[in-house]
Amino acid sequence: MYSHAENPFMPSVIRTFALSLAISFIGMACGIFIPPALFMPLAILEMAMLIGAFFLRRKKSIGYTFLYVFTFISGITTYPIIAYYTAASGANVVLMALGTTTVVFSGIAVYATKTKRDFSFMRGFLLAALLALIAISIFNLFMPLSSSGMLAFSFVGVLVFSGYVLYDFNMMKRYGVSAEEVPLMALNLYLDFINLFISLLRIFGILSSDD
Repeated sequence: MYSHAENPFMPSVIRTFALSLAISFIGMACGIFIPPALFMPLAILEMAMLIGAFFLRRKKSIGYTFLYVFTFISGITTYPIIAYYTAASGANVVLMALGTTTVVFSGIAVYATKTKRDFSFMRGFLLAALLALIAISIFNLFMPLSSSGMLAFSFVGVLVFSGYVLYDFNMMKRYGVSAEEVPLMALNLYLDFINLFISLLRIFGILSSDD
């Protein structure tokens, strides 16, 4: 187990993650100018890069260029979701979801790096839950969930991605981060944050439309 002094690359991960989020927001802003026909090819490219990153993580390295290109494309493909909820529920719902995500993410991150508990046992549970979420997402494309079904799905998403925030920060604290692992760890945190945000946005969007 590492102490902070032995883990000098943790601040680098946080800085790289923050920059990734900023690049994603630039991508979201650029989404306004992207023709609708391009969103599906970009989403497929994003998924292909994510699968590539999954295999590259076995070597414990992806490059900074890969990370920033991925987060930019991810920002563009997130734009239609933001645009939909802004039109359907108002910009205040999007801002509320973003604020809540930031508070939840930061709170869990602080707890995970301060606690002496080891959360490595969560890995199997989280992976199983994530695969279930992916399967339901694919099912939803062909047989859309009801409003209450999507609400339940989104609550599970919040639990799963909050769990991943806890797990990822705890693993970095306990086992350290090498210089070549920084982009990969930043990618993990980016995916935790963006998926937590989308799950919360769905919840706020559904609840506001039921008012």
